[in-house]
Amino acid sequence: MTSKAPARVASLSKAAFVPRFEYGEMAQVSVVTGKDGDGTRLGSGFVRMKDAEIPWTIRYDEVILVLEGALTIRTAEGDLVAGPMECIWLPDGTELTYIAEHALLFYAIEPANWAEGHDDED
Repeated sequence: MTSKAPARVASLSKAAFVPRFEYGEMAQVSVVTGKDGDGTRLGSGFVRMKDAEIPWTIRYDEVILVLEGALTIRTAEGDLVAGPMECIWLPDGTELTYIAEHALLFYAIEPANWAEGHDDED
């Protein structure tokens, strides 16, 4: 069994945001859990989006909490729109487009290591 990192507090005010994939001008991420030897299957972090329209197929289960602004998730079944203090649930395999003029989000994904063995990992 992998040992897990100790419990800790993650502060948005101390978050270091870095560009995400090839959409770095549209989305920056600050990882909270799921990398750097945390020993957890749960990935989480903060995301800032600006003038974003990002196509993606997720390979994990995801919950997104909108902290500021608004987020639209366009799927084949229609648009999911969430504002501050609203969540969106996305099951593994969902083909979507993340759309936001301005948004600050918190996300949680499982498994955190979804990209292992894939060519398009970050």
